[in-house]
Order: sequence, then C-alpha cells, then structure tokens
Amino acid sequence: MTRDGLTEMLGEQTTACGPARDALIAGGTFIIWDGLVPAAHLAHIYRARLRITQKRGQPTLALAATVDILSHAAGEPLRVGRIDAADTSWAFMLFLNATATAVLACTGVARSQPPAESATDAR
Repeated sequence: MTRDGLTEMLGEQTTACGPARDALIAGGTFIIWDGLVPAAHLAHIYRARLRITQKRGQPTLALAATVDILSHAAGEPLRVGRIDAADTSWAFMLFLNATATAVLACTGVARSQPPAESATDAR
C-alpha cells in the first residue's frame, strides 16, 4: 500500500476520512496490518471504545458511524489500518475490505496529552 493509494481511497465514507486524508498528506505515518478480522468482532470492540470515549469526554470523529458500518458488514473479513497525524494530535483507524482496495470506514480519536510535569516531578 502506498501513501498516494491510501490517500485516493479516503473519500467520504465517514466524516473522519477527510481529516485522515489531510493528516496523511501532511506527513502522518500509516500502517495497514496483515491479517483479516471479522467485521462483527471489530464492531464489538469499537462499540466498547465508543462508550469509553464518551464517558471520558474524549473527542472522536465518526466513531458512532464507524460502529454502524462495521455492524452492517457483520461477517465480512476486514483489514485494519492506522494513520497517526504528524503532530500526534489525532489517530485514525481505518477499516478496509479484505483485499485492501477500498476503505469501508474511518474513525478518529484525539490523543490524550500527557499531564504537564510539575515542579516537584522534575526534581
């Protein structure tokens, strides 16, 4: 998978695809993992992540829409990928078809910033 190829695949599947594409164009890193995972399994995982991020108040992009897409894909085997923004402010999870020729869904999550170091911690 090339950067240009992935950029072209990120359309309007979810509202997170545009920001993911922008992060990729701006020099973000990406990976598409080998192996296939049933969409229903991913839907279960990301439904739990949706609850956790909502409970924490952590900003996300298109997480609920991604869970819906994964739920409808049910038993379809999917590849999983990730784009990390160059400034590390956002991470985007990608869900591609089995042949990695189409993005089915994309979600983003704002990364938690580490707590500022206090004066007592620096000693």
